[in-house]
Amino acid sequence: MVKSAILAGVVAIVFGIFCGYAITRQQLQTTSQPSIGSARLVSIEQLPDYADFCARPEPVSAIANLYGEFESKSLFEPFKEKSVYAAETVEVNRAPVRVIKDTYPIYSSIAVDPIRDEVVMQDTNLFGIKVFNRLDNTPPTVDATRPKRVIEGPDTRNEYNNGVYIDPKNGETYNVAMDTADAIYTFRAGAQGNTEPLRILNIPHRGFQIAVDEGKDEVYSTNQYPPRVLIFRKGASGSEKPLRVIEGPQTGLADVHGVAVDVQRKLLFIGNWGNSSNYKVAGSGKHYPPSITIYPLDANGDAAPLRTIQGPKTLLNWMGAFSLDPDTGNLWVANDVGNSVLVFRATDNGDVPPLKVIKGDKTGLDHPAGISIDTKNKEAWVSNMGNSSATCYSLTANGNASPVRTIRSAPLGWKSLKFGKPQVVAYDSKREEYLVPN
Repeated sequence: MVKSAILAGVVAIVFGIFCGYAITRQQLQTTSQPSIGSARLVSIEQLPDYADFCARPEPVSAIANLYGEFESKSLFEPFKEKSVYAAETVEVNRAPVRVIKDTYPIYSSIAVDPIRDEVVMQDTNLFGIKVFNRLDNTPPTVDATRPKRVIEGPDTRNEYNNGVYIDPKNGETYNVAMDTADAIYTFRAGAQGNTEPLRILNIPHRGFQIAVDEGKDEVYSTNQYPPRVLIFRKGASGSEKPLRVIEGPQTGLADVHGVAVDVQRKLLFIGNWGNSSNYKVAGSGKHYPPSITIYPLDANGDAAPLRTIQGPKTLLNWMGAFSLDPDTGNLWVANDVGNSVLVFRATDNGDVPPLKVIKGDKTGLDHPAGISIDTKNKEAWVSNMGNSSATCYSLTANGNASPVRTIRSAPLGWKSLKFGKPQVVAYDSKREEYLVPN
């Protein structure tokens, strides 16, 4: 029993760390409550019923049937026959001394719809989709701009959403729910409130972004680990299999994130963070510099990239979403940890500097994770995870450029906690800080 309890604890901690990518440090604050050095009970608030733990048995099982990746429905399957529990429990009705919580939206992805003059943002903190008017501009004296409509609630099944696409033909919203829901949810045009998805497409665990080839009616979905790109029929639902999969040692894929398609030049752009390992081989973990790999649009299987943008001159640093300017072929990159927007030429290769870099104190950028190009109005929209905002720039912007407009959902100067999926917490008594794998 003791061995089982220890092993279960180790698995839980490792799994909690695996599900996130950062550690948030929170400085303790003194209050009128007992002194900081006294005993404390620290807990993490349980997610709502519609936001389950990382391993969701039913969707994972469905994907296992499709791709044959997992041998059990849950990482905790081996422990089912050996329950670990306390002999006696006592319910304690105790109010917390303090609560660390971010109540504002954290915008992970963005899509501009020039046809309907809307800006659509995914809120990965409150599990929702906020839709604003394209010309909205929050004054400095106003705390937040009210969205024109919100898609949010348990029936939407939104969980840690991180990739969004608006169908230009019918206005449907494609929404990637990553890590726990493992699906692409499609909502009807004009959807709002606690509404059910129009379609649900099951995808492998750790999906991230999507792009669409409207000419061929194909949806490109990136998968962080194992690293690959899955191409589905547009309109696919349920457990429908992909039309093709780009995966293998020759692809150069490693911790896949952003994706963009250039239908005019028949090119596919993929962003890689560089983390690489084979879960079947102990000690196989490696880390490569972040990169952008470029393939033919019809690439399949273990296809080698045509070109690779990689190296210190590129300034790539844990980049998020991609967006392509079809008129020029330039690739716009939300460079999250680099706190910048990078623009590369369609023909770039190797260790090359970006064509343009938008960065500086005037830009309003704060951990930019999503980006969307509006060629009709010659604008680029960026969603910022660090300050609950979206910033809009002219396509000619460069350097420390001020945004044309800003949509804020929090007071000016707000800094998001950027909580993602905190599973465990530790207390550093020497520095009086909480350490939260996020």
